[in-house]
Amino acid sequence: MPVAFPMKITFMGSPNFAIPALRALQSEGHKVSLVVTQPDRPAGRGRKLQMSPVKIEANALNIPVFQPESFKSSDSVQTLVEASPDLIVVAAYGIILPKKVLEIPTLGTLNIHPSLLPRWRGPSPIQSAILAGDGSTGISIIFLNEEMDAGPILSQHEVEISSSETTGELEKRLAEIGALALTKCVDEFKNGIPIAVPQDEEKVTFCQLISKQAGHLRSDMTITQADRAVRAYSPSPGAFVNYRGSKLVIRRSSRVSSNMDAPRGVLLRYGDFPAISFDGGILVLEELQRSGRARVNGTDFLNGERGVLHEVGFAN
Repeated sequence: MPVAFPMKITFMGSPNFAIPALRALQSEGHKVSLVVTQPDRPAGRGRKLQMSPVKIEANALNIPVFQPESFKSSDSVQTLVEASPDLIVVAAYGIILPKKVLEIPTLGTLNIHPSLLPRWRGPSPIQSAILAGDGSTGISIIFLNEEMDAGPILSQHEVEISSSETTGELEKRLAEIGALALTKCVDEFKNGIPIAVPQDEEKVTFCQLISKQAGHLRSDMTITQADRAVRAYSPSPGAFVNYRGSKLVIRRSSRVSSNMDAPRGVLLRYGDFPAISFDGGILVLEELQRSGRARVNGTDFLNGERGVLHEVGFAN
């Protein structure tokens, strides 16, 4: 049965990844009547409350905003019921939706997931794809169910991962692709609820929440693993080593295959840049940041060290 348009949509999202999807729904004339995002959180050195990027965007678009801590209370659920959405759209919201929420929209709940499901179900699919050396990843538009990222697939779009691409760069690309894919899926509801294909449970892989210490490089890494770690953990939490009593975050690097007999555990000079030796090559540190200091390029870092390079601390 055809669905009446425009549908009433409740949009759920929090970080920058979700903004292109929200904008796309608005620009295509779909009626986003409510935006649900995470509560304002303290951030920065001053620990001042900051709005999520999606809240800032919703305010700019004059869309009402709802910020529950969770959906454990009946009041939080009732707010969604009163919004009476035909469809809920989720993009990196960050809060688990219980069954009673998933049952509210008359047509279902869609989710934009940045991987080619069933590969990389979970909270860190982009980082996990880079760390694993996947040649490609993509966007999956799925119907949400109670199991994490396990709902049937409406649409998928594959993209190649370049050899130098960071999580931040890849995330921006996938956000735009996801926004376009989402609007096409929403348009399909004009002809009734579209058919979705169940995921192949035999091909499922999972990824985990990334801790702040995940980026601490290890001395037993190969150059390939170290290079992937820098890219995967950029911009957050950042790949790092300890240096002269503080964290030294590697914001950008490049790899050089080398068989030189370079000592492990110390900073090296490679041309005008500092470097670290790993099995199979040299990691050239092009942009660095010490705790509490601004980012600097590798040459400026070397100049600040005045030619005296010290040991680095790896993860145990």
